[in-house]
Amino acid sequence: MAEVETRRENAVLTIALNRPDKLNAFDSATHDAFVGALKEAAAADIRAVVLTGEGRGFCVGQDLSELRGGERDVGGLLRARWNRHVLGLRRLEKPVLAAVNGAAAGAGLSLACACDLRIAADSASFVPAFVNVGLVPDTGGSWLIPRLLGYARAFEWMCSGRKVGAEEALAWGLVSEVVPADEALPRAQERAAAFAVLPTRAIAMTKRLFERAASSRLEDQLELEAQLQVAATRTEDFAEGVAAFLEKRQPRFTGR
Repeated sequence: MAEVETRRENAVLTIALNRPDKLNAFDSATHDAFVGALKEAAAADIRAVVLTGEGRGFCVGQDLSELRGGERDVGGLLRARWNRHVLGLRRLEKPVLAAVNGAAAGAGLSLACACDLRIAADSASFVPAFVNVGLVPDTGGSWLIPRLLGYARAFEWMCSGRKVGAEEALAWGLVSEVVPADEALPRAQERAAAFAVLPTRAIAMTKRLFERAASSRLEDQLELEAQLQVAATRTEDFAEGVAAFLEKRQPRFTGR
């Protein structure tokens, strides 16, 4: 049984963490398999990605059984493994959706937050977990969560460690939708398929703009917008969009 499974339907790739008996906690084999799945997701003909977990958990972070013993190079683990994963997700130049089917805790919460949108099952829960054992947020959680929720709410939540259910996560804006448990993955795949027929390069550049915006001066952001707009006008999808507008028909974008 593969620790991470990938399934493709047209231009949508679903990445499924597959250690349901461990709530999809990452062991060494899972780390290796996830790197391979992200490489598959980066292919140009994949135009949207869904990340989910098998069983009743989304992901509860690191499998702590691999950290037994006196020597625990947690920094090395983060630098070599988890940091690579979150950067890999963030650098995908296409929409990435999380279908949060159950518990998302610790680094698993951070992975969900690294996606562009989150669709939650009504049974899903979101647990910072770090402070409960005397740790700090990692895997990008300290960067991602304040941007999603704002400083005050992120601080209160991360420093309390309390579990947040799907409906509260929806009220906060942490997730986009809450659906019955068996509909989370199909709904995320449906949303991903809708994104996959849009101009993929334009979406990728929009992601880049949003990521830079939080730390840019307005003057710098205006310049980046101008640069990327020039790049966008050189795509085949721009030409198709203009042609479709003038011909009063639906555009047929190819992601190029």
